[in-house]
Amino acid sequence: MTKRVLIRAPVLSQSGYGVHARLVLNALKSREDLFDLHLINLNWGKTSWLWEDTEERRWIDQLLLKTISYMQTGGQFDLSFQVTIPNEWEKIAPINIGCTAGIEATRITPQWVEKSYLMDKIIFVSNFGKSNFQNTVYTQKDPSTGEERQIIAKGPLEVVNYAFKEFEAAEIDLKLECDFNFLVVSQWSPRKNIEDTVRWFIEEFIDQKVGLIIKTSIANNSYNDFVHTKLNIENILKDPAYQDRKCKVHILHGYMKQEELSALYQHPKVKALINIAHGEGFGLPIFEAAGYGLPIITIGWSGQTDFLYVPERVKGSKKKRLAPKFAEVDYTLGPISQEAVWEGVLHADAHWAYAKQGSYKMKLREVYKRHSVYKKRAATLKKHIRNNFTAEKQYAKFCSLVEEYAPDDFQWLSEVEDILQEYE
Repeated sequence: MTKRVLIRAPVLSQSGYGVHARLVLNALKSREDLFDLHLINLNWGKTSWLWEDTEERRWIDQLLLKTISYMQTGGQFDLSFQVTIPNEWEKIAPINIGCTAGIEATRITPQWVEKSYLMDKIIFVSNFGKSNFQNTVYTQKDPSTGEERQIIAKGPLEVVNYAFKEFEAAEIDLKLECDFNFLVVSQWSPRKNIEDTVRWFIEEFIDQKVGLIIKTSIANNSYNDFVHTKLNIENILKDPAYQDRKCKVHILHGYMKQEELSALYQHPKVKALINIAHGEGFGLPIFEAAGYGLPIITIGWSGQTDFLYVPERVKGSKKKRLAPKFAEVDYTLGPISQEAVWEGVLHADAHWAYAKQGSYKMKLREVYKRHSVYKKRAATLKKHIRNNFTAEKQYAKFCSLVEEYAPDDFQWLSEVEDILQEYE
């Protein structure tokens, strides 16, 4: 007999959490012999929704209608998966599993610690997200005795990364003036640090024909969002110090299909992806670009460290070490900016990373002058990602973490272990 499962997630959102939601949904779909799936879609800020008529979208719509019908008759669930920030976790079934990217800083809020006690298990997309739950400690007074006690997040805490999927490249015409272009794919927000990314690029290549392509938006793919995004970039470019620049800055705004992103990452004039955000829960655009073999320039901190380092044998030894296969920008950790403080989500005492200006510019120059070297490293990273971050492996790992909640009369863990052993 299958278990009735409710997935509560922003499954239709064009966002990182939307991708995370669809990872969880498809992982559980791979074991529909065990889990009877139901779905509640969450709004995710002002982000746009998936709108294309695809087989996946039609299946999602069927699940949504099935769930409405079932709940209208008073239907109950055995198990819930809640893919969202911990503020929104609730005890809505006998067993509840929280799925989250965590926070892109060093410390979670007290509210998140409290919410963790509503979950029977928490599954993160990166070890960085997990570590922030493990390492946050608050002191609290016992209301009855007045004694101070330490409180920490409740486990078990587990990790399942995103899965890489290759798409056939579509035809795109970027009309690029420069033969060598860097790429940024990030939302325009304080955490993503796009202003420094652009300014420091211009200062490094102000007298050279080198391009920067910025695929960005503030909240969604609307025309109004495009106007405000363009104004943000124009406010940087109108700096008097940049008026005689030879380098070019291009804006890409609006929805891009996965096939178009594939073409962007593999375009012959796009030479590397830049990300000097203050922190990433996982770093999905970095992951996708690396999976297509594009050299990466970023910091060695936060979620992207789960996939940017490749095990290599130490010369003259049987031991292995994790070697960075990207252009590693130096950084310091410091308090988050005041504008980024988000009550109940991003704590004022938390720290995140600040890329060092000199190191960033030096890595831009290195990748520009020694591109063949970084292209070779990128090829190694591409192979590592495609071998170790397949959908089959990530789905199997996810299912292995929830096998204890499967029907009691179904022995299936050995099947999952067989899949995972292929990647040992």
